[in-house]
Amino acid sequence: MKVAIVGAGLTGSLLACFLARRGLTVTLYERRPDPRTGAAERGRSINLAISERGLDALRRIGLVDQVMADALPMKGRMIHPVTGPLDFQSYSAAGDRAINSISRGTLNNALLTAATAAPQVSVEFEHRLVELDSQAGQLVFATPRGKVPVTADIVLGTDGAGSAVREQLLAEGIVAEDVDFLDYGYKELSIPAADGEFALDPGALHIWPRGTSMMIALPNPDRSFTCTLFWPAGSFDALDSAGGIEDHFRLNYPDLLPLAPDLVDDYLNNPVGVLGTVHTLPWQAHGRTALLGDAAHAIVPFYGQGANCAFEDVVELDRCLDDTGGSWARALPLFEARRRENTEAIAEMALANFIEMRDKVASPVFRLQKRVEHALERLLPGTYVSRYELVSFSTTPYAEVQHRVHRQHQLLGATAVAAAGALLALTRRRRP
Repeated sequence: MKVAIVGAGLTGSLLACFLARRGLTVTLYERRPDPRTGAAERGRSINLAISERGLDALRRIGLVDQVMADALPMKGRMIHPVTGPLDFQSYSAAGDRAINSISRGTLNNALLTAATAAPQVSVEFEHRLVELDSQAGQLVFATPRGKVPVTADIVLGTDGAGSAVREQLLAEGIVAEDVDFLDYGYKELSIPAADGEFALDPGALHIWPRGTSMMIALPNPDRSFTCTLFWPAGSFDALDSAGGIEDHFRLNYPDLLPLAPDLVDDYLNNPVGVLGTVHTLPWQAHGRTALLGDAAHAIVPFYGQGANCAFEDVVELDRCLDDTGGSWARALPLFEARRRENTEAIAEMALANFIEMRDKVASPVFRLQKRVEHALERLLPGTYVSRYELVSFSTTPYAEVQHRVHRQHQLLGATAVAAAGALLALTRRRRP
């Protein structure tokens, strides 16, 4: 059986590793040149935060130790107000759990190398999909040498939010899509190492919350930080001169200027990216063509779950193949049935977390809520677990996370009402 995977990014390379273990003949087709031999595209990284779901997938193919060797654990958020001291907010009640900052390029290269180490896996670079017959498994790729026809038993699209496979399925009338663009863009900046050391605490994800906008920064192994501005659409165009850029950051991000000598160059030359949520229905056709990861259900990056969710897709598809005796015709519909509710749930939570990061983390009320939440986790271990910990530090299905957190909040609300009633009754009895 020949499997064609369109897209040799994170999801496609991981999927090839899993399918190679099944003895399948796999060819990866990638529109870019080999990323291991060229420079990364400027301003397009959005560092990854790998957490338990991603780590679980890497463990299954024996890559977790290699990948984590260069990862930087972040145990909480470091809040940078316009004025006043920094505020560290731990991700877990005990303060011992962390999400892990890792370069997208480094992870992609490791997965691609692992995939192609298997004798039955090959990769074709500079192959851009231009035609697809999803029922016949026939593909045509545009290459520097002209068009190349390919036939495969199974076609899997792992080519990201702008998926060419999804576009072809749309043209065939097989699927429908709904893309909800966020009215925000993003732009990357950089903070270099200072005298060979980190300029900020590398054990935290740094956030500059500014109400309707924000900036984040994640550490890199070379002791630099990659910063990402998330601003309302059109805001970036308002700053078009060095003086205007410096004045704006001096007013709104005053602690950044001394740390970012290339700020103006980064701002003027790095592109503005778009953000959105992709909903596709269905994800598969004819039991032989399917979409996975961002190609099926791209989400905004504010829970750090994009890659983690896509990796979990691969694990679930592998499980479905086990449960159906390797029958793709049964496994692909089963995969969609099992995953759709969960991907919709994390899409909702990612949007909600954006509001939390840009608006709420600097609020005294929010900080009090987090202290109460952590106290409950210590008081009721295993019974009360925060949404963040369930999403980032477990493999509990995303939809189940939503249901569990809702039940916990209902219980807390009922307990608070009962406590208030008891206190009121006690007060009344004590009155003369």
